[in-house]
Amino acid sequence: MNAPAAPETRSEDRPARLTVGVVGAGRVGPALAAALRLAGHRPVAVSAVSDASRRRAADLLPDVPVVEPARVLALADLVLLTVPDDALPGLVEGLADTGAVRPGQLIVHTSGRYGARVLDPARRAGALPLALHPAMTFTGTAVDVQRLAGCSFGVTAPDELRLAAEALVIEMGGEPEWVAEEARPLYHAALALGANHLVTLVAQSMELLHKAGVAAPDRMLGPLLGAALDNALRSGDAALTGPVARGDAGTVAAHVAELRKHAPGTVAGYLAMARTTADRALAHGLLKPELAEDLLGVLAADSTAAADGPQGDDR
Repeated sequence: MNAPAAPETRSEDRPARLTVGVVGAGRVGPALAAALRLAGHRPVAVSAVSDASRRRAADLLPDVPVVEPARVLALADLVLLTVPDDALPGLVEGLADTGAVRPGQLIVHTSGRYGARVLDPARRAGALPLALHPAMTFTGTAVDVQRLAGCSFGVTAPDELRLAAEALVIEMGGEPEWVAEEARPLYHAALALGANHLVTLVAQSMELLHKAGVAAPDRMLGPLLGAALDNALRSGDAALTGPVARGDAGTVAAHVAELRKHAPGTVAGYLAMARTTADRALAHGLLKPELAEDLLGVLAADSTAAADGPQGDDR
């Protein structure tokens, strides 16, 4: 049976063609502005400080002038605030206090941590606040615009702006996912746990394979990790495999011994993930209780040794 088609955005719900400004030309802002340009909107200004941010702006938004943040707000109907999370509240307050925010102006931030409430100073000045967080990792290159196709966005906005927020996401090629204001920190933690920590784990795995003499760790890991990710997304904990899920305490002990010898900086992470994996495998009936006891004993002993022993690094 065919899946039902996604409802089309009604013409009256679509944003009018807007002038677009970007405050903070990191990896995200120029890509979103470029996507909005493809949808018919017109980028008119961007603020950038570092040489790298200026290059990104030039590559993704050619012919768009680089100006001060206040000037961006003076020129744009839709302003993208794409700065680090910790800088966002102060930026919003500063722009509002200096009178840069105009009534009726759409002010959009892309922070995963915050909802629309962080934009309250701008809202009190008459702006229309939207939180649109793309659940995607960005490179700062043109490939990011292509990756927005089908990308989920965490959307938080006042009820009266919900349709406009969702329409903007759809115009950028994304799929809106409503996230309640109070759920934003948990939502963002979930994404960081899955994506950011994945990069660390993969990088460590490649380093270890290189030390083991594997000439092309990326080629070896690619099919394995792709299959593991696909299985996890399809089946959740039922996709758990490997020595921890099987209760192979001896193999886990051998792993830890080798890591202590060759890459002591990875031991704490291995033990933490092994304990979490064991707990989940046991809870879902994959790990037999009689095997779990020996396995958890190995992990507890190694955890004590890690706490008491000298701390090395993996260089």
